[in-house]
Formats: sequence, C-alpha cells, structure tokens
Amino acid sequence: MMTDGLAGKRFLVVTGKGGVGKTTVCAAEALALAHKGKRVLVAMCNAKERLSTYLGSQLVGSEVVSVAPNVWAVNMEPEAALEEYGLMTLKSRALYKLLFDNKYVRTFFRAVPGMQEWAMLGKAWWHTTELREDGTPKYDVVILDAPATGHGLDMLRVPKVIIDVVPTGLLRRDAERAWQMFQDPALSSVVLVTLPEEMPTTETIELARAIRDELKLPIGKIVVNQVLPPLFSRDERSALEATPASHDGSGPEVAVAVARSRAIRESVQASSLHRLASELPVSPSFLPLLFDDAARPEAIQELAKRLAI
Repeated sequence: MMTDGLAGKRFLVVTGKGGVGKTTVCAAEALALAHKGKRVLVAMCNAKERLSTYLGSQLVGSEVVSVAPNVWAVNMEPEAALEEYGLMTLKSRALYKLLFDNKYVRTFFRAVPGMQEWAMLGKAWWHTTELREDGTPKYDVVILDAPATGHGLDMLRVPKVIIDVVPTGLLRRDAERAWQMFQDPALSSVVLVTLPEEMPTTETIELARAIRDELKLPIGKIVVNQVLPPLFSRDERSALEATPASHDGSGPEVAVAVARSRAIRESVQASSLHRLASELPVSPSFLPLLFDDAARPEAIQELAKRLAI
C-alpha cells in the first residue's frame, strides 16, 4: 500500500509524532501544490493556531479563510463541525435546532466514542466533495493536519468503526464514501513527518506499519524535517565521539567539545536516516534545519521549494 509521491491526490493526511513540525509541512506542502496551480484547503483539527504566522495571513478559525494565493484554511472545532454536518444532512436550520441544538443531544454526542473525531475527519472529507458553479471541485486537494501519532491513528480508525457497528443510514453512508476514498491510492495518501532522531524514527516506523497493516491506507510520502548538513565524515565522527568530554570551558577544548556534540548528532541522524530508508519502502523527502526562525512566511516559502523538487 505504498505509493510514490502526491501527484493527483485529492486528500492528504499529515501526521507524525508531536513536535516534529506537522503544521510546518502542511503549510509548505500547501504552497508547493498551489504553485503547481492546485486549489488547496488545509484543515486543522481544533489545533493551537500557528498556520497564520507561518503564511503571514489572517487568523484561521472555524470558518474557511484565504491564507495565500490558491490556499485556504480552516481550524475545525468538533461542535461547530458537527453542526455543519447536521445542517448539510438535514438541509434545514430549523430542523437542526429542533433535533440537535439542546444540551441533552450535545452531551450525548460528546459521550459517543469517536464522534468528535468523525465530526472533524468527516468535515475535512466533505470539503473534497464541494463543487464550484461550473461543476469543478472547489478544492483540488484537502490537506488534513491530523493529530499526533496515537490520536491520529484513532481518528483514522473511526470511519471503519462506523461502517462495522452503525446501522444503514446517512452516517454510515458518508463513512463508507470517505473510507473508500481514504483507501484509494489514486485519490488519497498519508504523509508521515518525522525528525532524524532515534525516538521519532522508531515511532514513525511503528506508525507506518499500523497504517499499512491494520488500516491498509496508502502512504505517499515520508518527510524528514530539520536535517543537518553533515560536516564530518564517518571516520571523523568516530574520532570525535571517542574524544573524552571536556569540562574545561576555555581554549581549544571548547571547539573540540562543540565538534564532538555535532559529530554525535550527525551519527544519530545518519543512523535514523538509514533506518527510515531501509525499513520504509518510500524514499524520504528532506527538509533542512533552518537556523533562522522557521515560523516566517519566507522560511515556509523556502521549504515549499524543497518539497516541490
């Protein structure tokens, strides 16, 4: 279930361990696709909103807003997404208010396992079905900035659970349509984001196995974020790592200590990249570690160029 690249995909799920830069990758990938003429929507899952800072746009809330040329974004809130889903299904605000807009029903939906996750995942999928007046898709690509590893997997499991346990009806029908799209490698892909470090690498490999073996979803891309340009050869790294750590804070010892620290980090990075390349049959894409502030539109534009290569 591995695929090469993201060309022609309609729905992308971006996930990975917390703190690896998922939203950074979403922003850069959105710009890279927009530069190719695609109309892109980035859908965040009730997240701490940082996308507007990355793209230099207005704040992103529960309503879809333009954040860059050919790029739109929304920060989905579970209750607002559920209301939108109810209105789309019932086609009547009065009927929605009668059936859904009371504290008992809201309490019930909050208590149903997976309902909040489906409200957001289902809303993101629904945006792929929207059409413009001329009958063309409103968005060519929807990028879901999914929760981190464990919660991201739980969210992706929800449509299958609905299909297995919910009786025939509108909810199950939409879950079946969404699940069919998610499993189609011509239409959807999972993008895994990681860092060239031991723990994120291990978690990414385990996540990829769960996505492939349990959910049988197509993995289209592995993005390794914050990659350092190597300064030392393998032999030089070995020599520096064998150098005793110095506690003297002056003179040449400082330079040696800094070089030793860099060599250790490069060794960990080399080992992580080797594991990713050997254990995942998708050639990783690399984003460099930016030594200036990466949370700037100029930095995201540079990363978008790297992803477009």
